[in-house]
Amino acid sequence: MTETPTQAGLQSGGYGLRRDALSPMETLAQSVSTIAPTTTPAATIPLVCALAGNGTWLAYVLATAAILLVALCISRFARYSSSPGSLYTYASMILPPSLGATAAWSLLLAYIATGSSVIGGFYHYANLLLHDATGRVASGVFLALLVTAISIAIAWRDVKISARLMLWIEAVSVTLIMTVVVLVLVRHGLHLDWTQLRLHGMTGSGLRLGLVLALFSFVGFESATTLGAEARNPLKTIPRAVIQSALLAGAIFILCAYTEVLGLRTVGQDLGKSEAPMRVLASVGGVPVLGLLIDIGVLVSMFAGTLACITAAARVLMLMSHNGLAHGSLRATHARHETPGRAIMVTGIAAVAPVAVLAARGASGLDVYGWMGSLATYGFIVAYALVCVALPRYLRDHGAYRPGAQIIPWLAFAAMLLALFGNLYPVPEGPYGKLPFIYLAYLCAGMLWFFLQRRREEAPPTES
Repeated sequence: MTETPTQAGLQSGGYGLRRDALSPMETLAQSVSTIAPTTTPAATIPLVCALAGNGTWLAYVLATAAILLVALCISRFARYSSSPGSLYTYASMILPPSLGATAAWSLLLAYIATGSSVIGGFYHYANLLLHDATGRVASGVFLALLVTAISIAIAWRDVKISARLMLWIEAVSVTLIMTVVVLVLVRHGLHLDWTQLRLHGMTGSGLRLGLVLALFSFVGFESATTLGAEARNPLKTIPRAVIQSALLAGAIFILCAYTEVLGLRTVGQDLGKSEAPMRVLASVGGVPVLGLLIDIGVLVSMFAGTLACITAAARVLMLMSHNGLAHGSLRATHARHETPGRAIMVTGIAAVAPVAVLAARGASGLDVYGWMGSLATYGFIVAYALVCVALPRYLRDHGAYRPGAQIIPWLAFAAMLLALFGNLYPVPEGPYGKLPFIYLAYLCAGMLWFFLQRRREEAPPTES
C-alpha cells in the first residue's frame, strides 16, 4: 500500500517540526493573522464599496456564506488528517496526482502572493505614518526588504513565538477598530440605515465584482491546517480554528462594511474614494486619536500577515519537497529550532521579490496590495474548489459518508466557480487583466516540473 503524505509525515515524527508546540489559541492565531482582519476595514472594504456601493454589506454576507461552506469542507478533512501540507494533502489523498499537484502549486502561489500583497500594504502605511510624523517618506524597496527580513528571522527562530506575536498584534488592532465601530453606531442611534438595507443604487454587476473582492478578505482562513505537525491535538484544534476564523472574520467584516458606509456618508464622503477611512470614522465616533492608532495597528497587522504567510507557505513547500514537487533540499528543518529554515528563506524571498521590483518602478503600496492580492485569489479559489470536490469520496473512505453529504461540498464548489468567473468576466482592465495569464504561466511551469519528475521516477534504471 502506498503511503499518503499524511501517513508518511506521522511516521517520520512530524517532518522534523516541533510536535505539540502550539495551543488552540496559537493555532487559531495562524489563520487569523493570514486573514489580517485589521487590513480589510482600512484597505479592502473601500475597494468593495467602489463597486457595490450600498450593497457592500450584502457582498460580505454572501462572501461569508461562501467561505463558511468551504470551511465546513476543510474542517471535515482536518478531523481525520493533519500534516504541514494543508489543502494540498487533502486533495492529493483523493484526487489524481496531477490534480493534487495543481492544488499544491496553487496553494503555494496563494500564500506567497498574499505575503507580497501585505508587504505592499506595509510600505504604504509605513510611509503614510512617516509622512505624518516627519513630512518625509522612506524607500518602498527598503521597507519591503525590512519587514520581510524581520518576518523570516522570527519564522525561522520559533513557531511558538511567531504564533503568540501574531495573536497579540491582531487582538489589539481589531479591538481598536471595533471600539470605533461601536462608537459610530451609538452616535447614529438605534435606527437602521435604510438606504443601505434597501440597496439603493446598487447594480447586479457591481455586487458580483464586489463579492470577488470581498472573498479576498477571507483568503488564508484555512492556514491553521499548515500547522498539523505542530499543533496540540490537531484533529480537534485545527477544525475548530478553521470554522472560528471564518465566523469571526465574517462577523467583523459585515459590521465594519455597514458602519463604514454609514459613517462616511454622514460627513458627506464617499467610502469608495477614501484613502484613510478609519481616520474619518474615528472622527465621526468622536475619538480622532484612535484613527492614528488604527493606522498604526494596520501597519503592524500587515507585518503579522507577512509573517503568517511565510510561515504557511514554507510548510507547504517543505511537504512538496518531501513528495517530489520541489527540490529535495527544501525538506530540511533546523536541528535546534525545528523549523523549515530553507523553505522559509525561499518563500520569503519569493514574496518580497515582486514587491521590490514594483516598488523600484514606482508602484504605490496600495496598487501592489491589490495586484498581488488578486493574483493570490486565483490560487486560493482553485485549491478550495479541488478540496471541495475531493470531500465526498474522502468521507466514504473513512466510513463517515451520510445521505446528503454531497450537498455542502457541491454548493461550496459552485460558489468557488462563480467567484472564479467573476474574476475573469468581464475581463478586468489594466494590470488586473494580465493576472490570469500570470497564474496560468506559473501553473504550467509547476506542472511541467511535476511531469518531468514523474517521468524520472517511472524510467527504468540504466544498466552500468
